[in-house]
Amino acid sequence: MNSSATGTVVGLTVLDDHAESRTDARLRDAADGTGPHVWLAFADVERTLGFTRKPRGWCRGDLCIPAAAIARIEDPDAGMLDVTAFAGLQGRPVALDPDAGVVALGASAADRSAALIGGVAPDFALPDVNGVTHSLGALRGRKVALVFWASWCGCRYDLPAWEREHAALASENFSVLSVAVDRRTEDAAPWIAEAAPTHPALIDIGGRVADLYQLLNVPTVLWIDEEGRIARPHDTQFATDLFRSMSGLDSAKALAALRRWVTTGDPGLDAGSVAGLTRPGTPEQQRARTEAALALWLLRSGHEQAAGRHFAAASELAPEDVTTWRSAMPLLGLDPMGDEYFARRAALEEAGVPVYRPLPDWQ
Repeated sequence: MNSSATGTVVGLTVLDDHAESRTDARLRDAADGTGPHVWLAFADVERTLGFTRKPRGWCRGDLCIPAAAIARIEDPDAGMLDVTAFAGLQGRPVALDPDAGVVALGASAADRSAALIGGVAPDFALPDVNGVTHSLGALRGRKVALVFWASWCGCRYDLPAWEREHAALASENFSVLSVAVDRRTEDAAPWIAEAAPTHPALIDIGGRVADLYQLLNVPTVLWIDEEGRIARPHDTQFATDLFRSMSGLDSAKALAALRRWVTTGDPGLDAGSVAGLTRPGTPEQQRARTEAALALWLLRSGHEQAAGRHFAAASELAPEDVTTWRSAMPLLGLDPMGDEYFARRAALEEAGVPVYRPLPDWQ
């Protein structure tokens, strides 16, 4: 780092909604006391964030932030933009670790929620255990059960049952697509091997798809129709009754409804109901996911102590987001099925925060 009258000059890694780039930046203390803000040269804003400075404002695709709103966060003489404040104008959370030289910009809660409430399943691509990439979009034309699970969840035992549903209903133009939200491939791999899946069994080690789908816990299942629209939104569904005493959920009813949808096209919900049952995310949840994305980068870059601080910040911001804090536990040397997990779970239940979020009973 070099000190400057206009801030501290740093080499900065920028994580823009999980995409990584490297640039020079200046850190300037904000006048409102909110800590250092990241300033980038105009050319670097375009290169790292994809926004172009135009007479009417800063634009990327159809999105333009008006010049009047930008004027107070630009330094025309230095040719620099306050990227922290710029993100704030878009409702995007920012997480910064100045010592490690890394900043993470997340997506706004409004944007994430609007995409899901709109009813079109966001496309994504992830690798399987062999590193082969598969996408949700490649299954267009088939009904899909998008199944989120993890090695640290009892739902890991359901993966063979989901594979059986995939095989039994394949001739009905149906596929299971499973996504492990583990942050290390080696944690999910043994359970995938045991299930011997013929369906795409993918691993979200970066947390990108968990963020995209506003995932709060696993198991979570969505039904997606042949046109890529959400036929049944986030639902806690088990494929076996191994943990029925804990969850209170009947897997037989869920699987019967799934088969009815696959064979008759009746999901039991219309589009309006799907939108109404889609729970919007909160700014705190998006801040937590952004802190967790920063923490994951720090951990993988050898900054263990800093990673622990940012993981803790994520947990405090959104304790109801079990996926975020529980997926971090194995990385921090904590047992995700040990006493600390059950203590956190009990605290949530005592506060009236649901651990499982099943939709209304099957129709």
